[in-house]
Amino acid sequence: MTSTSTPPGLARFNALEEHAALAVLHGVCASTAWARRLLAGRPYATAGDLYAAGDAATAGLTAADLDEAMAGHPPIGRPRPGDAASAREQSGMTGASDALRAELLDLNLAYQEKFGHVFLVCATGRTGEQMRDAVKERIGNAPEREREIVRTELGKINRIRLARLVEGDRRTMSTETTASVSTHILDTSAGRPAGGVDVHLHARSGRAAHWQALGGSTTDADGRCGDLPAPPEGTTHVRLDFAVEAYFEETAKKQADAQQDAPANRDGGVPVFFPEVAVTFAVVPGEHYHVPLLLNPFGYSVYRGS
Repeated sequence: MTSTSTPPGLARFNALEEHAALAVLHGVCASTAWARRLLAGRPYATAGDLYAAGDAATAGLTAADLDEAMAGHPPIGRPRPGDAASAREQSGMTGASDALRAELLDLNLAYQEKFGHVFLVCATGRTGEQMRDAVKERIGNAPEREREIVRTELGKINRIRLARLVEGDRRTMSTETTASVSTHILDTSAGRPAGGVDVHLHARSGRAAHWQALGGSTTDADGRCGDLPAPPEGTTHVRLDFAVEAYFEETAKKQADAQQDAPANRDGGVPVFFPEVAVTFAVVPGEHYHVPLLLNPFGYSVYRGS
């Protein structure tokens, strides 16, 4: 059964002064009409009420409103400096090759020349290759068809951002039919968060089923991994793959730069002992799973957090 209690994040939003609440909503969607419609619906008793209001407001956007909303989104692969939300949502571009970035730039320019607006896609959980393929697939659409796809993608983005507003550190929504997952990494050898670590999420439905790659994200300066994709319905197990080798190599390089007489590697040139960490755990629908990783060069531990 879904709880009817108001989540703390939603309660804080309900209590904001009107100008502050409007600013928060503009951070979710750049359409003024969308933001004002949600503002008029306060207070919201449940997160579901807020999401439903957001969906209705997105469906009711005029052509001009939709243009205003799209103008608030940067091109794929080129988030604006300081735009943390878009950078987090486009984290699938982290580590993308120069060739892929150049290809995406050319495709974006061709798309904008044809349709007159930025290519909009819900990038959360998508790899750079998947975003490139989406542009290739949609660039052949008729303008009317493409506008409806844009509206649908905008609705997905707005929902994810509203969920972040409501749930705080719970970066994805948990519903009665799916689980949600978040993580953060602490480098216990240095006593600080581990930023810049790529994390990929896989899911399977049953012990004998094949793993399905769902995408991933990258830890921020606080060691937190935002916008991990939600496992699909029927998921029984989730696997988080942490690519820690590059983090340790970069950490060692910084230490060597700061201390010229220090060895170039923590362990005297020996390759990182654990280049990857894979953590598998069972999930049930309707639950949120926060699984932190405590890491050092020669060991690690995990636990279910809150």
